[in-house]
Amino acid sequence: MEGVIIAINPGSTSTRMALFKGKERIADETVQHDSAELAPFNNVADQFDLRMARIDQWLTAAGIDNYRIAAIAGRGAPLRPLEAGIYKINDKMLNDLRTARYSNHASNLGGLIADHLAKRFNVPAVIVEPITIDNFNDFARVSGVPEIVRKSRSHALNIKAVCYSEAEKLGKSLSQTNFVVAHMGGGISIAAVEGGLIVDVNDGLLGMGPYSPERAGALPIGGVVDLCFSGKYSRDEIINKFSRESGLKAYLGTADLRSVEKMIDSGDKKAELYFGAMVYQIAKEIGACAAVLKGRINGIIFTGGMAHSARLVNQLTGYVSSFAKVKVIPGEFEMEALAAGALRVLEGKEIPKEY
Repeated sequence: MEGVIIAINPGSTSTRMALFKGKERIADETVQHDSAELAPFNNVADQFDLRMARIDQWLTAAGIDNYRIAAIAGRGAPLRPLEAGIYKINDKMLNDLRTARYSNHASNLGGLIADHLAKRFNVPAVIVEPITIDNFNDFARVSGVPEIVRKSRSHALNIKAVCYSEAEKLGKSLSQTNFVVAHMGGGISIAAVEGGLIVDVNDGLLGMGPYSPERAGALPIGGVVDLCFSGKYSRDEIINKFSRESGLKAYLGTADLRSVEKMIDSGDKKAELYFGAMVYQIAKEIGACAAVLKGRINGIIFTGGMAHSARLVNQLTGYVSSFAKVKVIPGEFEMEALAAGALRVLEGKEIPKEY
């Protein structure tokens, strides 16, 4: 009987779960968690029992006892800077996740839950392309201020997944390709992917790249200094403002791109301006990544939830289509990427790294 891979992907208010037989998804579920039930947990790792109970309910309903489990794949969390690839889950990683050493992020639960399930079923557990994979060259790390080093934090899992897909369509191995990938969702990551490695990317969470539906992106430094010393905000409040309360949400009162487009369709010039300015900034960042790759590009890939917008895709294509052929892969493919990574390990095509 062919083995089944369990993929686990915790988000801030949801847990996504899926069963894969090879590359085929045979069952899936997304459990929503009420914000009120998560609020008591200052450290997201402490949500383990709550989330695990919901996962167990789903696994039972999915008839997990009727399958032979082959491996568990968990979403990779912010960890120390890592080479691209797949990682075994070990005690050092688990300790960093439990203590939120690098970030108190929902994805910390991915490795913790995967390890728990792996021990239950006596199978291997891995994380795939964690958020902090880092193949920056030395130039990419330099910020201009000695005390500040540029960090690699991105939607790496989905970025690598769409690159694998496009390389396959071109009949090439991933190592033979160069892509610029724009992952566009609540946050935006625009990456230069050279030979399958993310060699440069904006920090999609705080302080780099274009503004997004929720995030501020790069900002004029003088204005940032003035806000920080205005006396209006604590450190945590200013971080929250830039990472969750900026972008389209701050300008237009909503982070829902569909609502913004309805505003534009109704003749709202303010919505048209701030939507267009976001597209403009995304295009500039794509151009920067094209320069990093010295113009040697197999394609520019638009992905993430915002790539469903024909208006955004058309406007953005108008800016960047002269650089390379544009490929549109809307949505995200994190569950498929998790399962595919575990499958490569099971088939001996990739050796998982030690953390």
